[in-house]
Amino acid sequence: MSGHSHAANIAVKKAKMDAAKGKIFTKVGREIAVAAKSNPDPATNSKLADAIAKAKAVNMPNENIKRCIAKASGELSGDNYEELTYEGYGPAGSAVIIKTLTDNKNRTVDYVRTAMRKHGGSLGNAGCVSFTFTTMGIIIIERTPDMEEDVIMEYALDAGADDFIAEDDAFEVHTSVADFSAVRKYLEEKGLNFFEAQIEMVPQNKVTLSGDDLAKFQRLVDALEDLDDVQNVYHNVDIPDEE
Repeated sequence: MSGHSHAANIAVKKAKMDAAKGKIFTKVGREIAVAAKSNPDPATNSKLADAIAKAKAVNMPNENIKRCIAKASGELSGDNYEELTYEGYGPAGSAVIIKTLTDNKNRTVDYVRTAMRKHGGSLGNAGCVSFTFTTMGIIIIERTPDMEEDVIMEYALDAGADDFIAEDDAFEVHTSVADFSAVRKYLEEKGLNFFEAQIEMVPQNKVTLSGDDLAKFQRLVDALEDLDDVQNVYHNVDIPDEE
């Protein structure tokens, strides 16, 4: 199995995650709370189990995870969050999709619109760029010397994955949205630890920016990701690892 790797260099991603650990925990905690609202049992709530797997991948402490579930299930007071998606264009016509969880959609759209406008972008109508993305499950397993590529690939195939990509520092598993939970659970049961495990929107084709356009675009993504209400930012720009 082969394909285009979605993962940037693991070391680069780790450094970025370490620098923003508190904010990442807050964002993942919201996902857990939303998923647990209807059913706080991950054994019978696959969406919650997926959110917990994502939390574990970023090394979120178990106590934090339990607290988020308790808030959602009414044991502790918690906020009600709504999932909203915005689409638009960045510098040089690049495509941007912003996934949010918010308890105040007027505040969120204002912050997102301001960040886009300030950094050379603009919001568009629903569907204006999402048709150029494919939604899929992405599971990234950090590669260690004791891992055998053939064994991990066999696990992925047996689990029902759509694609398996071996990189120098990671194994990447792609799934359909429908199969993501089952594949994740199967690989977990095989004792594999995930660096990343979530549903993502992957561009069907990437564009290359350079110079001022690239610098502007990166400032735009940083500004959007820094917003408390923004969970994920997806785009179609091919950003070099060293950036």
